[in-house]
Amino acid sequence: MRALNPLLLCEDDLGLVTDLYQLTMFAAYREHRRGVRGCFELWFRDLPQGRDFLLAAGLEPALAYLLALRFPPEQVDAVRRLDAFAGMDEGFFSDLAALRFTGDVWGVREGTPVFAGEPVLRVEAPIEQAQLVETYLLAAISFSTLVASKAARVRFAAGDRGVVDFGSRRAHGPQAACWAARSAYLAGLDGTSNVWAASRLGIPASGTMAHSFVLAFASELEAFHAYASTFPDRTVLLVDTFDTVAAVERAAADRDLRFVGIRLDSGDIVALARATRAILDRLGRRDVRIFASGDLDEERIAAIVAAGAPVDSFGVGTRMVTSSDQPSLQAVYKLVAVEEAGRAVRGVAKRSAGKRTAPGTKQVWRRRGADGGMVEDLIATAGDEPGQGAWEPLLEPWITAGRLSRALPSLVESREHARRQLACLPAAMRRNAGCDPYPVRLGLAPREARRAGA
Repeated sequence: MRALNPLLLCEDDLGLVTDLYQLTMFAAYREHRRGVRGCFELWFRDLPQGRDFLLAAGLEPALAYLLALRFPPEQVDAVRRLDAFAGMDEGFFSDLAALRFTGDVWGVREGTPVFAGEPVLRVEAPIEQAQLVETYLLAAISFSTLVASKAARVRFAAGDRGVVDFGSRRAHGPQAACWAARSAYLAGLDGTSNVWAASRLGIPASGTMAHSFVLAFASELEAFHAYASTFPDRTVLLVDTFDTVAAVERAAADRDLRFVGIRLDSGDIVALARATRAILDRLGRRDVRIFASGDLDEERIAAIVAAGAPVDSFGVGTRMVTSSDQPSLQAVYKLVAVEEAGRAVRGVAKRSAGKRTAPGTKQVWRRRGADGGMVEDLIATAGDEPGQGAWEPLLEPWITAGRLSRALPSLVESREHARRQLACLPAAMRRNAGCDPYPVRLGLAPREARRAGA
């Protein structure tokens, strides 16, 4: 099996990427609940406004973290220096130093549409281990799913036109930029400007030039010639530094200037695309492509496409990698079952208003129609199977007893899986049109349903 990469963070730091209360609970668990196993499930409480589905992502970074989790000596010492652990017995620090994840993990395959309330990850492990990993798992899966879901909407809006991730400079940090590039490609975008993601993940790299490059020369045309002489077969000219239409006219008329595309980064994209296409065609540059960027999202792209503007591809950045209209997901990671030595597994649940949970380990089943389209989902007690019909389980085993139990799909395979699964969504969802909620039923076994108050 290929090695997994948790994406950028040094493996020696992974133990510290957590909240303090995870470590304090770890310490208390080892004193009072040693030998107890806990089952935690991760899901999204609600769909953000304007979203009809989410696209599951982040499973590989999450699994890679669990497999690589360690507390090397310097990290144990860092914990030792925290005020919360002053006077803590040495056994706690020894347990941290020896820590390896030894549990079992089930997860929904990346690129699968999911809905509110459906577990996308299930962790069964010694309770102190399962608790400790909450922070990282929530961050990895929540952020990756957030961006993948936004990117899927962008992909729907663009139709068969190209779309490239241009968000690295506006993402919430370099780590987020790399995770966002991965999620966007998974959801169907065609490439990224992020060189780390291109070189480490195999995503096609894409890029043009910046306005600073144009301004560094005595004239716009001189800048164009300089860039084209360096990249004669792949130059895309950024034409809106001064006067967009005039720049295209001059560039297209210059027979010595080789370029394959122009980029519109500001102004009325629809009007400018029409004007520049006319110029390019008139001056014999019919093969030159028009690339649009500049604060684009699915709504602006849909408007450009609907207007029939001759834009061949789009660069999407800030609004996608930050999911600016809905910048967070209500992801939760909750204890749902406890197993103590010599006792039956006990389902547990919260009862607080607005945050009730259903006890017991669960499986999510999806029913499809004769055409393969998604019809409904069923959240059932793990081990129970639904009745007749074409049902398939969404939670699959990935880690068993702390070891990867099956090969993960490559990013290209997950991208293809996403393409097929997104095509199975109801038509209105694929139009970003808004529709009735997708049906998700809670079908727990009678004993669990009673405990859940169903």
